[in-house]
Amino acid sequence: MITAIMPAYNEESRIAATIGAVQPFADEIVVVDDGSSDGTATVAARAGAVVVRQANAGYIAAIRRGFQEAQGDIVVTIDADGEFPADSIPALVAPILAGQADLVQGRRNVIPRSSERFLNWLANRKAPVGDTGTGLRALRTDLARQLEIRGACICGVLSLEAAARGARIQEIPITLRSVDKPRRIAWFHLRQFFYLLPWLLRRT
Repeated sequence: MITAIMPAYNEESRIAATIGAVQPFADEIVVVDDGSSDGTATVAARAGAVVVRQANAGYIAAIRRGFQEAQGDIVVTIDADGEFPADSIPALVAPILAGQADLVQGRRNVIPRSSERFLNWLANRKAPVGDTGTGLRALRTDLARQLEIRGACICGVLSLEAAARGARIQEIPITLRSVDKPRRIAWFHLRQFFYLLPWLLRRT
């Protein structure tokens, strides 16, 4: 059974289409509404998702909550805004179903922010963990529930923690979709460097 975890914050206008795109490829869709002030939760429920609400605590808290709520043996994380291609989910889960991988990441055709590219480069200096900031990934649920994922964002830390726990990591190429959404300066990437640094200094 495959559970799609969809963190969402003020995505009322986009989330129904994203849920519809994911539904053919997942047995369950869990939307974690991260304190939205619009109708995100209502629209998601009407579209057929299981909706879990939490006070605004950020992306990492939302995916951790989703991991706990998932009923499936495999969880897929996908952003609610429709930027990631849902039709790549079968290719993501295939290596896990075949027993060849524990975590499969969607390697983006472009990483839009230079700060994120830098964090990704740093993480890969430690271990070959690929596109660590992608929002589209599949992993075994038992592995997902072990991850602490401490950071200002997932860049570097989720993949390095999985690798440190012995996870076999693979990637598949994906192409991002164009989304009419402002892309703000990611100041949290500066804070993320200090969360990533201890992983870079680990001896193992």
